[in-house]
Formats: sequence, structure tokens, C-alpha cells
Amino acid sequence: MPPPTNDPSQEPREKSLSEVVESVGVYPLEAFHFVQQGLAFSVDQIHAGNVPAEPEQRHISGQQLCEGLRQFALSKWGMLARTVLTRWQITSTMDFGRIVFALIDAGHMQKTDRDRIEDFRNVYDFKSAFEAGYRIESNT
Repeated sequence: MPPPTNDPSQEPREKSLSEVVESVGVYPLEAFHFVQQGLAFSVDQIHAGNVPAEPEQRHISGQQLCEGLRQFALSKWGMLARTVLTRWQITSTMDFGRIVFALIDAGHMQKTDRDRIEDFRNVYDFKSAFEAGYRIESNT
């Protein structure tokens, strides 16, 4: 292996989102877009709209992200949320983790030293999380 260089052209390039989707080979592009949008939604929800400027202060845990993705999916699709996610091969919170860590590995998201894919394991049961107790909100 050659010694490291300071030449920026030798830095590993960020994979395109299409390349990430292809390399994972399980989830469609829409699932990755959903997770990226859901991360922004989750950060905004957790920080009550006052998103800190420093990346470390914007950090949320895997469990917080799973809950935010649940809320985001329900706000977008209501009772169809689980159906949409299932069409994308997302059937557990671990699927969210696999997508997140693929995005991290490709340079599309960041993590701290404390973040692990296991943080996404069994955060909630999909059936009960997307169906039990769901209420349609009225704007009137």
C-alpha cells in the first residue's frame, strides 16, 4: 500500500446516492430520500425548530431518529405509512439503521464515535408503531 499523500485528488470521493443504492442493493432510491428528509424532520422536531449551528449539537441518536422517521412517515402517509415502507423493503428499525450507515459510509451523513448500527435494533415494532393508536388530525 502506498504512503498517504496530501494530494486532494487522491482523497476518496463521496459516492453518489445512486451508487449507494446500487451497492446496498436492497432498498430503492426513494427509501434513501425518505431517511434523509426524515433526518431533517427529526432534528427540527427534537430541537423545536432551533437547530444549532454546530454539527455536534445537532446530533440525534439512532433511537431518536427511528422515532422521528415514524412520525415523519405518519405525517406523510397516515395509515398507509407501513405499507409504503414495506414496499421499499423497510420492515424494521434495523432497516433504517442499514440505510443510515450506508449513507454514513458514503459520506452523505455523519456519525459520532458513540453511534453504532445496533442503536437501531428493535427500537419499536413496526405493526404497533404504525397502526396502534394512530389518529387522523383535523385542521378544523
